[in-house]
Amino acid sequence: MNAGKSTMLLQVAHNYEERGMNAYLLNAQLDNREEVGKIASRIGVTKDCDTFTPEEDLYQKISEKHVEDPIVCVLIDEAQWLSGDQVWQLTRVVDQLGVPVMSYGLRTDFQGKLFPGSQALLAVADDLREIRTICHCGRKAIMVLRLDEDGKVIKEGPQNFVGGNESYDSVCRRHWQEAMDN
Repeated sequence: MNAGKSTMLLQVAHNYEERGMNAYLLNAQLDNREEVGKIASRIGVTKDCDTFTPEEDLYQKISEKHVEDPIVCVLIDEAQWLSGDQVWQLTRVVDQLGVPVMSYGLRTDFQGKLFPGSQALLAVADDLREIRTICHCGRKAIMVLRLDEDGKVIKEGPQNFVGGNESYDSVCRRHWQEAMDN
């Protein structure tokens, strides 16, 4: 959270578009913070995109789009909400269609557990790059705390919960453990 993942994705999309190249943008349909069918950054940049649900066959979806209008790159936001099967479908996009896929998302949830999409990506991705943000103490933030409406830490609940700065705080492991132990 708050590392600039969506901003970075939108910059990559802009770079392709500036060169007249067709980048295909996808976001989880679950992401309704702005508007479904948009990728939005905290700095105010937004772009229309296609959406995916966990049940969709992304290889088929991307293949059909690629036949209509050749795609030079697939950019996926909120990749933690991919299913494990969808990650494997994306490997087919890379290996069989020759189209690079760049995905942006969280590694772990508020309980420190891997998301299914993140787990599969960590296992099969050709390249991993960490985008960093910082904890309130200045250390690298690698964990997120989920907060209730009063700013108190939530320790139980569903893995998939859409929210922004009002619902999550990015922290280092030490501060995450302290908050979860209290």
